[in-house]
Amino acid sequence: MRGALFTAVIVCIAANTFIAVADYARAGFVLKNSAEVRTPEGALPYLATLKLAGAAGLAVGLAAVPWLGVAAGAGLVLFFVGAVGAHLRARVFSNIAFPGLYLVLALASAAYMIDDVAGS
Repeated sequence: MRGALFTAVIVCIAANTFIAVADYARAGFVLKNSAEVRTPEGALPYLATLKLAGAAGLAVGLAAVPWLGVAAGAGLVLFFVGAVGAHLRARVFSNIAFPGLYLVLALASAAYMIDDVAGS
């Protein structure tokens, strides 16, 4: 189980880095999704920074500072609960699986990091 959670952390770091870069670049699919859930385009750089900070925090948590990984994992959980909520509020169900998957990755990452801190 621990190996699966570790893998989820690595995938979470990569996925959040990828989507943050897409947000900064204002990729077409990002703009389309943001418009559907009524997220202002001007918010994208801020949202991207939060995702990138979460990914960086997880990476630093794995490498050296486990409590920072816990904080990053918890922050990403809250972020993606908000993203799923935005989809529900806007009644956009066609692509709710994407923030849902990111939420599952964030939950698994937080669980791994908490276990890492508790086991230290």
